[in-house]
Amino acid sequence: MASGYTSERRTHLEALAEVLPQHGLVSRMVGNDDPVLWVWHPRTGRQTIIFATPSHRGWTFLWSPGGQGSVEELEVTAGALRQALDTSQP
Repeated sequence: MASGYTSERRTHLEALAEVLPQHGLVSRMVGNDDPVLWVWHPRTGRQTIIFATPSHRGWTFLWSPGGQGSVEELEVTAGALRQALDTSQP
């Protein structure tokens, strides 16, 4: 069953997906009622799933292992994802 936040969640995930190619990442939206964003680095093959969730500061993106980013700072979030998925980064 879809949550009351489904359309807003999808909007935030789609916005992030639009900036990921500029950071060398590929993504695909998965899940109909509770969407998440599957993101991968084409060179390293590393991948993760991005969740968008409401928080006390607005909406937040979460990914494993322990990553998070603001929906208000898409470029910063995309950069953090790139670093997390790029094995050549420290």
